[in-house]
Amino acid sequence: MNHLLALSCHSLDVGNMSPLFWAFEERERLMEFYERVSGARMHAAFYRPNDLDWTGLNHQFFLDVALFARDCFKSLTEIFAILTTNSIWKTRLIGVGSININDAVAYSASGPVIRSVGIKKDMRFYKSETYASYWFLSIHSFLGKRGDSYDRFLIRVREMYESVNIVFQILSNLTNNTSFTNSSQKVNTFSFFDFLHQVKKNQLNKTTKYTSMETLINHFKTYSEGIRIPKGFTYNAVEAPKGEFGVSIISDGTSKPYRCKIRTPAYHHMHIMPRMVQGHYLADLVTVLGSQDIVFGDVDR
Repeated sequence: MNHLLALSCHSLDVGNMSPLFWAFEERERLMEFYERVSGARMHAAFYRPNDLDWTGLNHQFFLDVALFARDCFKSLTEIFAILTTNSIWKTRLIGVGSININDAVAYSASGPVIRSVGIKKDMRFYKSETYASYWFLSIHSFLGKRGDSYDRFLIRVREMYESVNIVFQILSNLTNNTSFTNSSQKVNTFSFFDFLHQVKKNQLNKTTKYTSMETLINHFKTYSEGIRIPKGFTYNAVEAPKGEFGVSIISDGTSKPYRCKIRTPAYHHMHIMPRMVQGHYLADLVTVLGSQDIVFGDVDR
């Protein structure tokens, strides 16, 4: 969803209108999946503390996701073909907004910006920072050479293709999880939808009973006051579509953090703008800004 919005708006700013309609149509379908699962179109709330919201997941949902992933290849190919064969698009992007490795490292770049200079920095491949079971998937990261706006465009297109590939892998693992036993030579096929049905059944039967007033009071105090966290500092980050998105928290031993700092990639990429626009025209500011995929609300935060 992020790359579809970034590329379509970037192409519209440079002078191409057709990719906007293709990209927004696919993005609208993705937001429908968000709404079916969580009830929200943009700010989805699927993950819950110590739990997941399984109410929107059913057989029809996964079937629709598979059909979308199949059709999305066609739309991505249309966007890629119409832009790479457009001489105006290539003239406005190739060689514009170039940075070198030293600039990317010095300004703490991440995401497609730092990968466009040839540095393979992706939080999903870090063994110390892995999350969301990416190690169980066959995924690829893409690099550029020149570090210009055209390299960042190519990286985002390839990442969208890779995202569709990841969706197909997960659907295949969920629906066709087959295990073989050597002793009896029998095939034990486990259906994900059987597991899904069992989880929903257990959640419906899950009830909380309190036998004393003291237990109920303790339960209320835990949810109203929060959990006391030991003193210390922690930082955790994920590989967001725009780059490294991290949160650092300093605890003073209470239920509320002493300090919370959100590290957004757009704020750091804004600092590289003076280096990227050196020697270019004023009209190239739109190209450079669009290739960085910056949201100014993200910068203000």
